Amino acid sequence: MPSSVIRAFDYLGPTRELVVTFTTGRVYVYSGVPEAEAQRFRAAFAKGVHFNRYIRDRYPCREVDPE
Repeated sequence: MPSSVIRAFDYLGPTRELVVTFTTGRVYVYSGVPEAEAQRFRAAFAKGVHFNRYIRDRYPCREVDPE
């Protein structure tokens, strides 16, 4: 998953949360993300493009402390 913006991500199915770690080290949790959307994100060749087009500004998010 090479991306110049996204370092890593994880989908928490039971809570429908997508946890995205950016290359800056900042971590955001996106709430209410359907599993199908998380699968499309995982399969996307250009993760940053997909994120900006289909996830950012479409789901509520909050910043969390990196663990």
